[in-house]
Amino acid sequence: MPQTSESPEFPPAGNRCPCTSGLTFGECCGRWIVDGLPAPTAVQLMRSRFTAFAIADDRYLLATWHASTRPDELDLDQTIRWTRLDILRTEQGGPLERTGVVEFAAYYRHDGERGIQQEISSFLREGGRWSYVAAVD
Repeated sequence: MPQTSESPEFPPAGNRCPCTSGLTFGECCGRWIVDGLPAPTAVQLMRSRFTAFAIADDRYLLATWHASTRPDELDLDQTIRWTRLDILRTEQGGPLERTGVVEFAAYYRHDGERGIQQEISSFLREGGRWSYVAAVD
């Protein structure tokens, strides 16, 4: 995906990935976000979506959001700095499964304050591609 003036700033491939997996961006979320490869599991899609929030890549977020629940557009708050992702629990979501659930805690800073967004998310795999469906109650 070539960068334009409206493209997010991708971390250098050798930098640590924003999803805090311990891998470099090129080894981790860069494969899905920059190279366009499909994330093979729901957890890897969740990690790449966190990274997309961290680098303000609304196009990737919309592209990986299931059509049945996807908004027409996103207005990302550029003042939020996403700092860490913890995967708390998963159900299914493997490379050969059709559905998955990922519970996560996403840590951020906003206006000098720290916060956590915790969510249980549902994912669906269609045509070999995972997509985020919605938060589960």
